[in-house]
Amino acid sequence: MNPTHIEHLGIAVVSLNEAIPFFETLLGTKCYSIEEVADQKVRTAFFKIGQTKIELLEPTSPESTIAAFIEKNNGRGGIHHIAFAVNGIEEQLASAQEAGIRLIDSKPRKGAEGLDIAFLHPKSTFGVLTELCEKK
Repeated sequence: MNPTHIEHLGIAVVSLNEAIPFFETLLGTKCYSIEEVADQKVRTAFFKIGQTKIELLEPTSPESTIAAFIEKNNGRGGIHHIAFAVNGIEEQLASAQEAGIRLIDSKPRKGAEGLDIAFLHPKSTFGVLTELCEKK
């Protein structure tokens, strides 16, 4: 695997309306995008810090994996995943699988900001949910 940089850190939150003002103050920058990713049952909000982004994730359904994560974390949310930018995401997934890394997604799917995304299983990544992202 050969990531080019950390694309973003995903943080699960109960409410974007509550979290956005806090992160704007903390980071000294404004949220530049809010988007719903319907098939993942989340709304996202993004902040840019240098080359890296912070992605806030709010569940839009109790069946969302983000809702389950928040519930598991005493209803408070927290750091959900780290995402690495890659070139050739399909080849990167094949390489990860050949290296014995368990995949959540065997092929890329559409994520926020039009990125192709795929997740590696935290049981294979020392407990860290890891996302690969490619801008097409």
